Amino acid sequence: MVNTKADKEKIYEYLREIVDPEIPVLSIMDMGIVRDLILHDDEVEVVITPTYTGCPAMDMISMQIRMHLSSYGFPKNKVTMVLSPAWTTEWMTEEGKKKLKAYGIAPPNPRQQGCDEKLFAEAEAVQCPHCDSWHTHRVSEFGSTACKALYQCDDCKEPFDHFKCH
Repeated sequence: MVNTKADKEKIYEYLREIVDPEIPVLSIMDMGIVRDLILHDDEVEVVITPTYTGCPAMDMISMQIRMHLSSYGFPKNKVTMVLSPAWTTEWMTEEGKKKLKAYGIAPPNPRQQGCDEKLFAEAEAVQCPHCDSWHTHRVSEFGSTACKALYQCDDCKEPFDHFKCH
């Protein structure tokens, strides 16, 4: 029977071991995509929200969750994907944002409240994860994945991805 507080804490620990397939330095917990953990009588349900609708990594993440929990003795498990509320970069952990920067990806900036999204995206200052310069410019709206934009540092000249705020 699965429904004790200790089981829930263990399961969250196990979920911290699962890495994002597109950004292997981040766990799915760092990403903030795990929304809930529901313990039924003999089944574990993990509720996740994709970083954006249609994210190709979600199928892989769902499979990893099911396999990982099975390997830890929770063979009856399921993953439920919910789209509302939509995922936001504010759900990422601060530790995850630090890991992104150390990996060479500029983390998302705090979201400006009440601003025009288009103007904000054009005016957003992005710090280079390599040399910490704020003298950067966007090369392309899309980087290695749809949730990142490609930037280049005007000081060290290095290109880098920026995890877009949304």
